[in-house]
Amino acid sequence: MLTIVIVAAFVAGYACIALESVIKVNKAAIALLMFVACWTLLMIAPGIYFPGSDNAVAAALAAIEGSLGETATTLFFLMGAMTIVEVVDQNGGFNFVRELLGTTSKRKLLWRIALTTFLLSAILDNLTTSIVLIMVLRKLVPQRHDRLIYDAIIVIAANSGGAFSPIGDVTTIMLWNGGMITAGKTILHLLLPSLSSLLLPALLLQLGLDGQLPLPQGDSVAADGHDLTSWERKTVFVLGVGGLMFVPVFRYLTDLPPFMGILLVLAMLWITTELFYAHLKVGESASHRVSRLLSHIDMATILFFLGILMAVSCLKHIGVLTALGKWLDSVSGGNHYLVTGIIGVISSIVDNVPLVAGCMGMYPMGAAGDMAVDGTFWQLLAYCAGVGGSMLIIGSAAGVVIMGLEGISFGWYLKRVTPLALAGYLAGMVCYWLQNLL
Repeated sequence: MLTIVIVAAFVAGYACIALESVIKVNKAAIALLMFVACWTLLMIAPGIYFPGSDNAVAAALAAIEGSLGETATTLFFLMGAMTIVEVVDQNGGFNFVRELLGTTSKRKLLWRIALTTFLLSAILDNLTTSIVLIMVLRKLVPQRHDRLIYDAIIVIAANSGGAFSPIGDVTTIMLWNGGMITAGKTILHLLLPSLSSLLLPALLLQLGLDGQLPLPQGDSVAADGHDLTSWERKTVFVLGVGGLMFVPVFRYLTDLPPFMGILLVLAMLWITTELFYAHLKVGESASHRVSRLLSHIDMATILFFLGILMAVSCLKHIGVLTALGKWLDSVSGGNHYLVTGIIGVISSIVDNVPLVAGCMGMYPMGAAGDMAVDGTFWQLLAYCAGVGGSMLIIGSAAGVVIMGLEGISFGWYLKRVTPLALAGYLAGMVCYWLQNLL
């Protein structure tokens, strides 16, 4: 009975988040309340969920602290990535990227952003890529209402690009490190399905775009970072974006979590920009220094992440996610396309990391067949868990961040983008099935 109440609290919280534009309450506040409510309910009878412990209360508190530690790594990664991108942007590091993407044709801009996001998210993680492209897009399309379609394609492209790369998404990194997939075969088998999941929505979205965008008003993009020389701006870009690309390598070399690499890059970028500004008089370009840009971090988005991830971790500890996975396996009759397809749909509602973690723990590795290394099940899981998050704005880290930064409502995305993202998701699965027939 208590489990039902906890799940009901979670569902009610998600419903309020979805209806944020109606109830006029910030989603971060709702997420925090949902997080606290779920764990408070668990503490009513912790012995139910930690039966093998001598002290169930202590075990539950340890579970909260462990979940908070795992969540903190994501939050520090997010804060570090947001700060790095902001520093590079404010110091003119993205000027040439804007010039590369810059066009007044609405349709051309859609395709340039879509393909750039897709490729970058395979190298960087999809969260970082989304932040970079949003910063660039704001300079190219100043009016928020004109940016909404482009925001949507960034979400779809970031998730699609991250799905075929072993370092493009947290879930693919998990599967790669766990030995379920290998880098070469993952790229080979998932590239075309992931590309298909982007191309179909992009083709449909461009039908609603026509004509030209107004030229950005005010200062030209080249004016950003005017206190730095061209060489210094390029150095900031290389350190920032190159450093983000180095994070997976740092993790591989040191086995340290990704947020450590992000903080290393931030520290190096901070020191470099301080040296660049050292010759200026006190007060000059203070707004471009890292110490000032730290205040630009969207704390509401950070707290929203905290609430969502901690609430999901509660569902994990009470066994709901594992039970759901077992139920899916039984009702599908072992059809791995159906199982992973449904998991992908669920990942648009629930964070895909605990879903994939639950699948990794629930399904054993096989010596041959669909459950072997690079088997159909694991590759489809990587694709579905990554691309499935595009179906709802709250279904992926990229979507949540863009929702916070751009103020996109859940209802608008559900109405305008969800059907297109679902079509792309199914198109990618069909593409994967056809590949296996050949």
